[in-house]
Amino acid sequence: MDIYLNQAGALVHIYQDGSVLLTHGGVEMGQGLHTKMIQVASRALKIPAEKIHISETATNTVPNTSPTAASASSDLNGMAIVNACQMLLERLEPVMQENPKGSWEDWVKAAYFKRISLSTTGFYKTPGIGFDFKTGTGKPFNYFSNGAACSEVEIDCLTGDHLVLRTDIVMDVGTSLNPAIDIGQIEGAFMQGYGLMMMEQVKTSPSGMMFTRGPGNYKIPGFGDIPVEFNVTLLKGSVNERAVYSSKAIGEPPLFLSASVFFAVKEAIMAAREDAGHHGNFRLDSPATPECIRMACEDQFTQHFPKPAEGTYQPWFVDL
Repeated sequence: MDIYLNQAGALVHIYQDGSVLLTHGGVEMGQGLHTKMIQVASRALKIPAEKIHISETATNTVPNTSPTAASASSDLNGMAIVNACQMLLERLEPVMQENPKGSWEDWVKAAYFKRISLSTTGFYKTPGIGFDFKTGTGKPFNYFSNGAACSEVEIDCLTGDHLVLRTDIVMDVGTSLNPAIDIGQIEGAFMQGYGLMMMEQVKTSPSGMMFTRGPGNYKIPGFGDIPVEFNVTLLKGSVNERAVYSSKAIGEPPLFLSASVFFAVKEAIMAAREDAGHHGNFRLDSPATPECIRMACEDQFTQHFPKPAEGTYQPWFVDL
C-alpha cells in the first residue's frame, strides 16, 4: 500500500491589505477543487471568500505534490490549508486580543508593524492508515463513502436501444463543502459509469491491437443519454470526523451507481424473454450495448445467429 501518497502541502500568504494568496498541491481540472479550497481557507481564517485568491499548482510553491487522484485531494489539501491557517491565526492572536473590535485588515496591518510573519506552509498526512498484505492486517482506508441509486429504463426489443426514464440517487458526502459541486460530481460520475456499463465496448484485432482507442472509435455518453428525470439527494445528518470539516470524497465513489441502469435493463430483458416463452437465467455482459440487448431478447430472428461457446465473453459483434 502506497502510504506515502497520503500527504499534502499548502502555502498561505497574508498581505498588508488583508488579501490572502493560497497555493496547495492539488490540480484543478474542472472538478471544483480550487473553489472548495478557497472555502476551506475562508472558514479557517473566518474571513469572506472574496478576500482569498488562489494560484495554480506549481512545485516552486508546494513541492513534492501527491497525484490529484482517488478523490482524496479535498481531504489532503484541505487539511494542509487548515493547518497553515491555524498557524497564522495563532500568530495574529496577540494583536487580535489587543484590539478585539478591530477588523481583519486592522489586525493584519498591526501584525505587519509588529514584524509578525504573515506567511507559512501547512502540511497534512492521513493518520492511522496502512495495510500489510502479507498478514492481512491494518486499516487500508480512512473512511468509507456510501450511496444508493434506483433507475427505471425502457428497452426496444427490436433494435436493442434503451432509454433511462428516471434515476434517483442518495449519496453520503458527509457535511458537504459545496453541495452544488458535489451534486455535479455525482451526476458526472454516474454518467461516466453509465458509459462503462452500457456503451464503451473494447474491441481488439486478432493480433491484439486495440481498435477502440478514443471517443472517435467508440460511443461515449452524450446529452441524450442523461436520464429523462435525474434526482440527486445528499444524505442529511451525516458527519465524517476523519476529513476536512466533516466532508467526504465524492469524485469517483458514485461511478458504480450506474450499475442500477445495467440491472434495470437486465430486468427488462427478462420480462421480454418471459413474454416470448423463455424462462430461467441468462447471461448479460457489461457493457450492455444495443447488440447485447437485442440478442438477449431471444425471438425467431435471433435463432439465426450462432451463440458463443459456453464460458466465453459475449460481445455480440462480428469479429474484425
